[in-house]
Amino acid sequence: MSLKRRLSGLGRHRNSGNGSCYPIVVLVFCSFLAPLIFFVGSSLYSSTSIDYNDFSTAPSKQDLDWRERLPLEHIKPSLTRQVFDVIKVSADGLGPFSLDSFRKKNLSASWKFVKEERLAKGNPNNAEGNKPIQIAAYVKTEISRGKHEDLVDDDHSQFLDTPAILARRQLRERRREKRAAALVKQDDEVTMKLENAALERSKSVDSAVLGKYSVWRKENENENTDSKVHLMRDQMIMARVYISIATMKKKLGLAQELQKQLKECRRALGEAISDADLTRSAHEKIKSMDQVLSKAKEQLYDCKLVTGKLRAILQSADEQVRSLKRQSTFLSQLAAKTIPNGIHCLSMRLAIDYYLFPPEKRKFPRSENLENPTLFHYALFSDNVLAASVVVNSTIMNAKEPAKHVFHLVTDKLNFGAMNMWFLLNPPGKATIHVENADEFKWLNSSYCPVLRQLESAAMKEYYFKGAHSTSLSAGSANLKYRNPKYLSMLNHLRFYLPEIYPKLDKILFLDDDIVVQKDLTGLWLVNLHEKVNGAVETCGQSFHRFDKYLNFSNPHIAKNFDPNACGWAYGMNIFDLKEWKKRDITGIYHKWQNMNEDRVLWKLGTLPPGLMTFYGLTHPLDKSWHVLGLGYSPSIDVTEIENAAVIHYNGNMKPWLELAMTKYKSYWIKYIKFDHPYIRSCKLSE
Repeated sequence: MSLKRRLSGLGRHRNSGNGSCYPIVVLVFCSFLAPLIFFVGSSLYSSTSIDYNDFSTAPSKQDLDWRERLPLEHIKPSLTRQVFDVIKVSADGLGPFSLDSFRKKNLSASWKFVKEERLAKGNPNNAEGNKPIQIAAYVKTEISRGKHEDLVDDDHSQFLDTPAILARRQLRERRREKRAAALVKQDDEVTMKLENAALERSKSVDSAVLGKYSVWRKENENENTDSKVHLMRDQMIMARVYISIATMKKKLGLAQELQKQLKECRRALGEAISDADLTRSAHEKIKSMDQVLSKAKEQLYDCKLVTGKLRAILQSADEQVRSLKRQSTFLSQLAAKTIPNGIHCLSMRLAIDYYLFPPEKRKFPRSENLENPTLFHYALFSDNVLAASVVVNSTIMNAKEPAKHVFHLVTDKLNFGAMNMWFLLNPPGKATIHVENADEFKWLNSSYCPVLRQLESAAMKEYYFKGAHSTSLSAGSANLKYRNPKYLSMLNHLRFYLPEIYPKLDKILFLDDDIVVQKDLTGLWLVNLHEKVNGAVETCGQSFHRFDKYLNFSNPHIAKNFDPNACGWAYGMNIFDLKEWKKRDITGIYHKWQNMNEDRVLWKLGTLPPGLMTFYGLTHPLDKSWHVLGLGYSPSIDVTEIENAAVIHYNGNMKPWLELAMTKYKSYWIKYIKFDHPYIRSCKLSE
């Protein structure tokens, strides 16, 4: 071909000549070949109907400019049909080519500029010979292997993509697709976040319409959460708000209509706590209230006013809750102090029968065991016949050798006959029991006992018996627990006089009447107290129940003698070494502190605070499994802990013989009562 021959000639001339031929080659290329290629591409793209076969007639079909027509006439012999196909396919969709776009390098991704090596080694000092020349290297194409074989000539190989170039192009495409997918995913996540945020914001916007009263409560989303009851209560609250606003704005007709609907809703709701408790008319009442509230909202709604009214209702409800809590405390304290009718009946019947009983039959057997220090002795001070019977029965039933156990029971004059009669009719098997009257202890008088002297003082009588100290139920609830009659009874203070009551005993186990024994207790007599007087279970496993909870450390006598963080311990099951007691004069220590507390400046009333002070530094801690407390006030005691305990203690107001006892713990107590007993059955005591 002519173009090939020209290029070959140029190559031969370049090889045979000197370095001066280099500018000629550049001039020929820039002035003829580069514009020729772009004009051809532009002409081919501008008329897609031009075919290679009718290429010679293209100027007649299209009124081409002479600048385009002249190179087309000379290019036909130089380029094959395959080259034109490549140019046409590669230029598809790129728009018309122009020399201006080439000069501005505004080319598509299909064009690349590569650096050609210098055509000839020129003079190193020649600046023109050192410049890299950029040319259009190739046009993107996709050709089958057959076409590729047709273009094996070296002159046409510059229009083909190499495998490395195709691989790079495919890698770029995969990267673009991956990036696009990541952007789409990111857009989806952002959209989701925006939608969720919009949903959250919509909950704070009032979207209720006339005829529909909506309350945003989680309970209303679930049909199984008594939604009607909750909705009616909310409607009643909003009705109260709008009644107040309507009255303030002189819209009395609307206020009367709201008041009427409020009364009907209250009547329909009644004492219902679930949807099943509602009457059939409740649904109609809800609809009627909806309509009235929507009407009131349209006429009266003011955000500031409604907020203020709701805040006032909330404050009023808080005051009512506090008042009810105080009343509840008062009533629970009152219930804890009362004796149930069944127990009172039992005591009266037993007392009557005791005094009708022949005197010669009122003696208990095995009285010789009462002063035998080698046996296991118990001290029990109680005025409750039923409670004392549970303590004795549970101890004997769980004892390995009942014959070695001796019970010393002390009560008051009122219950002395009943207590004797019960154990005469129901003896504790082979164990020994003895009942005494505290009023017959001649040594127990006001000259010896500070508590008796204080109870006889005018200040103490006024504190306990004068009604002016409280004007309402709630006002007296704070100090009611300290006015419990048990603090007036010497039965509660006899625990500080054990050596006086049992002078010939070495050790004794003290038991409260609100405990239940579940295991054999003889192991307590074998515990080494390490020259301490009192063996007890400590109660300060956590931050509470330490000395500062019971004693007034603002008093210098308390602050100087005791550690506020010292661990408290439990009364109710205590093993006492009476020999060490006498040696250390424990009763004298108790009298000292009791005399100093005549005005109740060291502690409030009770026996645990003076016990902590009296036995301070003289108490040996027992394993906690011996004694588990809290069954009279705590609902969260572990069942396993209860069942593994040797003694469980119903300390607190919820005693097991009261109606307010916790049902989950009551079974441990009632299983030691014989409900088929004639006295118990006649007094209607039941499980």
